[in-house]
Amino acid sequence: MEKNGIDTIDPIEAFGGQLSAGNDRNCAGRLLLRDIPLESISDFPGCPFKVRMDEEMENLVESVQEHGVLSPVLVRPLEDGSYQMVSGHRRKRASEIAGVETVPCIVRELNDLEAIIVMVDSNLQRERVLPSERAFAYKMKQEAIKRQGLRTDLTSCPVVTKFNSAYEVGKAQGTCARQVFRYIRLTNLIPPLLDLVDEEKIAFRPAVELSWLSDKEQAVLAEAIAYNEATPSLAQAVKLKKLSQSGTLSESVIWSVMSEEKPNQREKYTFQADRLRQYIPAGLSPQQRENYVVKALAYYKRARERQRLKDGRK
Repeated sequence: MEKNGIDTIDPIEAFGGQLSAGNDRNCAGRLLLRDIPLESISDFPGCPFKVRMDEEMENLVESVQEHGVLSPVLVRPLEDGSYQMVSGHRRKRASEIAGVETVPCIVRELNDLEAIIVMVDSNLQRERVLPSERAFAYKMKQEAIKRQGLRTDLTSCPVVTKFNSAYEVGKAQGTCARQVFRYIRLTNLIPPLLDLVDEEKIAFRPAVELSWLSDKEQAVLAEAIAYNEATPSLAQAVKLKKLSQSGTLSESVIWSVMSEEKPNQREKYTFQADRLRQYIPAGLSPQQRENYVVKALAYYKRARERQRLKDGRK
């Protein structure tokens, strides 16, 4: 199963279900530095970090062509004699584009769970990390810590809880467990909505609230967003979440909420009622008064255009 182009399978199952907690390989084992053919290095299963073909990648390719890969990538050895990328997917891709056949590698012996933790921590040091990347990375690391037994320092600890694992994930990134949980909630968004979060069109906190909607409700919401060219405010997102949890969030309700005009979406014009009362018929509703003013302004605009054309002919 994929969401937003990211493999969302169980990251542990991505290793074939062969879990190891330090018995088969020791993280404290030897580190080797060697040049390894690119064809011998496979990508990390379920890696949440995207390799974007952007300007930064173009600059990296030029650098590799001119100077080679200056910073070694990190790989781990596999039983079949090949290697698996842990950190350095961008450098590997840049080398492929540049036509380089080998890349300098630090070879580190890591078991499956250790590899997940190191992969996440090293890639989160990037200058720019998308919300979706951080969300899936946090989820992968939390699951690895829970299965590893909270061995974040690579020493055994007897019991791990969901909160403790989130706390350990957040501690490494200088944030709290609650924020980790919020990011992990984003993994429940369907691709169109998660894309809007990455594009900064949906703010982070509203996105977290929307993640509680079902996939079907989210799909309807995505259509309403596209049609109205407006994304939910935090208040609207909270409202949609509450309606969903109460079982009263229908398709028509979603469209109704998204058709609401938010104060920050459109410029408002206000006038003193006394100044307009003499020009507007009595007994009109607020909407009718607005329509009356708009029609009057349209008439005035056309009249000015006609006068301008008339003056030009003289």
